[in-house]
Amino acid sequence: MYHLLKKYKLTSLHLMVVILGLTGVFGKLISLDAIHLVWYRMGIAFVSLALFLLFKKQLFSISKQNFFGLLGVGALVTIHWLCFFQSIKVSTVSVAVVCMATSSLFSALIEPLFFKRKLLAYEVIMGIIVVVVLTFVMGTETQYLWGYFYGIMAALFGTLFTLFNAKYIKKVGAAQITMIEMLAGVIIISCLLLFQQDYAVFTTLISATDFTYLLILGIVCTALVFVWMTEIMRHITPFSLIMGINMEPIYSILLALLIFKESEFMNPAFYIGGSIIIGVIFLEGYLKNKQ
Repeated sequence: MYHLLKKYKLTSLHLMVVILGLTGVFGKLISLDAIHLVWYRMGIAFVSLALFLLFKKQLFSISKQNFFGLLGVGALVTIHWLCFFQSIKVSTVSVAVVCMATSSLFSALIEPLFFKRKLLAYEVIMGIIVVVVLTFVMGTETQYLWGYFYGIMAALFGTLFTLFNAKYIKKVGAAQITMIEMLAGVIIISCLLLFQQDYAVFTTLISATDFTYLLILGIVCTALVFVWMTEIMRHITPFSLIMGINMEPIYSILLALLIFKESEFMNPAFYIGGSIIIGVIFLEGYLKNKQ
């Protein structure tokens, strides 16, 4: 498999991004609430990766310090997914993925603090453009304001997750990183559900259709993609990776329109604004590569 990833690296990258784009689609197809959906997603991903690492005899080859550190990072990705799927549930896939594009804005603001570097002028300008355009788009789709709120929160916590997760990439294997982060999510959400006296995930059988979608979401769109992404990073330039990942909103919106049709249609202002935001992201990636 790794040989094929290396040989067809750019094809592999875009196939991976298409699979990532299906995440929002499955979020809409699955009838569960966001919190139950994320619990099942993380639980399935955890079990599949634990079995894989057990087979590879790598399940316990990690230090306590890294283990507990990754549990903390897992809390960030848990909040990120809860917000992302809640955005989809209260609005549309298109709204959620366009809001996720604001990750570049948060990254531009947080990275300088995280890595102790100067804030670049073009990052500030592009951040302002994204905020202005997104505010305009929100004004044209006021029925989805909560969807925008949760989508923007998902982008913020997704950015924090990416920054903290990067600290462990060279220390711990990709499958181990993902497995521990998924375990953190299962523990956190289980505690939250028990506190709310919500025992549905422990006592109620879900439909065969939902279970099938959750298996694909947990194994293919989570466990496989997370490991896949880490391996691809070894064979392509950061610029190629950024450009590939930036295609995700486009793939997600197209897939959602293809599958859900009329229910995903937004007004023209949304698509104009969304196109500007995605264009700004591509321009930012290009400028960073030129440095």
